[in-house]
Amino acid sequence: MELILKQDVENLGFRDDLVTVKPGYGRNFLIPQGLAVLATSSAKKVLAENLKQRAHKEKKVVDEANVLAEQLKALDIKITAKAGGEKLFGSINNSDVAEALEKAGHVIERKLITSSTVKRLGKYAASVRLHRSVVVEVPFEVIPEQA
Repeated sequence: MELILKQDVENLGFRDDLVTVKPGYGRNFLIPQGLAVLATSSAKKVLAENLKQRAHKEKKVVDEANVLAEQLKALDIKITAKAGGEKLFGSINNSDVAEALEKAGHVIERKLITSSTVKRLGKYAASVRLHRSVVVEVPFEVIPEQA
């Protein structure tokens, strides 16, 4: 079953992508949730026209995302957490990284950040998706909280 995505869908595709899925997944989940529409010939023509018009605007957005990516790479992010020795009391996750980026002056949605759950002190990296073609690795360090 061919569908045109109306929104980004995790592990499937981005908005306005033409995807092929199993009929049950499309009919029972994607279409009722409003995430996709059937890819009829007329819908494909409309999509092609929209993509052509959007190409110029897209270039500007990608350039801005690349500039932001360079700024994020240059940041020195330190996240403080309570720790006993090397182990943390709790963990550091995407929302903590988003909060640290916000303190540094860059507001980025938490759902665009991917990092593993950190349970020890040390240096790590989080993946931030700024655009479908711009993904940047942001290094951060987990340090112990001073009493």
